[in-house]
Amino acid sequence: MAIGAKVLNAVERIGNKLPDPVFLFLWLILGLVALSLVGSGLGWSAVNPVTGELMQAQSLLSKENLEKLILGMPRTLADFPPLAIVITIIYGASVAERSGLFATAIRGALLNAPRAILTPVVVLTGMMSHHASDAGYVVVIPLAALIFAAAGRHPLAGLAAGFAAVSGGYAGNLFPGSQDALILGITEPAARLIDPAYSVNIAGNWFFIIGVVLVFTPIVWFLTDKVIEPRLGKWAPVPGFNAPAAEEKTPLTPEQKKGLAWAGLSILGMIALWTLLVFIPGSPLVDPDAGEGQTFNPLYRSLIAFFAITFFVAGGAYGAGAGTVKSHRDMVRMMGEGLSQLAPYIVLAFFAAHFVAMINWSGLGPILAVNAAAVLKEIALPAPILLIAVVLVSCFFDLFIGSASAKWSALAPIVVPMFMLLGISPEMTTAAYRMGDSVTNIATPLMSYFPLILTFAQRWDPRFGLGSLMSIMLPYAGAFLVAGLLMVAAWVAFNLPLGPGVGVHYTPPAPMEASQLPSEGGITGLPTPPEAAAIAGPGVAKR
Repeated sequence: MAIGAKVLNAVERIGNKLPDPVFLFLWLILGLVALSLVGSGLGWSAVNPVTGELMQAQSLLSKENLEKLILGMPRTLADFPPLAIVITIIYGASVAERSGLFATAIRGALLNAPRAILTPVVVLTGMMSHHASDAGYVVVIPLAALIFAAAGRHPLAGLAAGFAAVSGGYAGNLFPGSQDALILGITEPAARLIDPAYSVNIAGNWFFIIGVVLVFTPIVWFLTDKVIEPRLGKWAPVPGFNAPAAEEKTPLTPEQKKGLAWAGLSILGMIALWTLLVFIPGSPLVDPDAGEGQTFNPLYRSLIAFFAITFFVAGGAYGAGAGTVKSHRDMVRMMGEGLSQLAPYIVLAFFAAHFVAMINWSGLGPILAVNAAAVLKEIALPAPILLIAVVLVSCFFDLFIGSASAKWSALAPIVVPMFMLLGISPEMTTAAYRMGDSVTNIATPLMSYFPLILTFAQRWDPRFGLGSLMSIMLPYAGAFLVAGLLMVAAWVAFNLPLGPGVGVHYTPPAPMEASQLPSEGGITGLPTPPEAAAIAGPGVAKR
């Protein structure tokens, strides 16, 4: 058996033995409780180099923490930032999705694509489909295969390009959306473990996700046209097998075109409204008294409301034009249906929220981050190398755990504070994580949509098996990984902005001297409280 097959079999065996992400968090919580007992008993502590605050490990079974856990359980869930952010955007996005706006816009983009640029249009449409939740998997990928066949090209090449864009290019988009809100919403409380005043906005990775589109699109274009399609050969239907007919590629109806026109006008209207809000005197979206580069922070934070309202208005406008929305009651029903599909995430959010909160209550997250930062500071690895490690760790975990938010909820409380202490911004650490979380989606059969994609492929060729699908997707995954690592390293090396007002590096409110970090790394080397006070020094004010 080839080495590659053995590795994939091992990944599948290990992945199948992992519990559901909900119970994964439950086991993590139980482990955290046990570790807090050990840490508090041994007097683990550290000093926050930013605030000068002495952080001591606290038992999660202490009276105070048990009160927080039991009496404050509803508040812990309500205070979990990603939950409120995602629900807010889903109110609008569910109307845009269920009225047919997203699916029709995707179909319109692909149906009208010239043959010469069919592949990049599929890629761009696939990445933009991330705004439509999982619609890209069930709309873009099978439609890409159908349109390739109608253009006289191999349908499985179209399927591969669509899958690579929708899943492998998960970190890419032209505009922030619900995924940015979800992931960056997890980043903010992690950053506040070190800097309580730190604020993250939905546009924190905007320029980076555009960069992913610009880098990944030509990769998919080249691999699809020059590697994958020639390998597949000329498309020939299997004798005795009825493949989907290319004639099923029906054009948009007049009602759908009318709905798209109305939706486009409504989006332009929302952009004009937000622009007006920025320039009116006393605008709530501008803070003239903020420091340099912070003037438009309110505008960036308002993007959550902007996308929620825009999706709602555009979805309603499309539905009115296309006839899929008959009254306001239809829109209310669509919002309810959209929220009902969030049920699995809300269940996961309950456990993730408590895990994040309990790391904070125990003090172990920032204590571990301070000491790990001390070790890395002594090793003196360049920032690009450190962030490449984040990409690789993210890639590895993605082989077993599909949920991006579940992985980031577990990793963020450790890696975000740790990298802040090394001068790397939370947004840059998040971008590195998102890159790693994207590239291996298309290479693992444990990915939740992998069986569905295989089903789509077998509509065209019943002999097409799991190994066949993996063999055509591995070139994309390998190229994405190399390009992703280079992109993260280059972003840091050239100190490129990640979003409006957001850079690669983190500058703490107070100077962070090397002497303020513990000189010894690891949990067992944590300083005792008197030693920690000496580390803080007189020049660091305690907040």
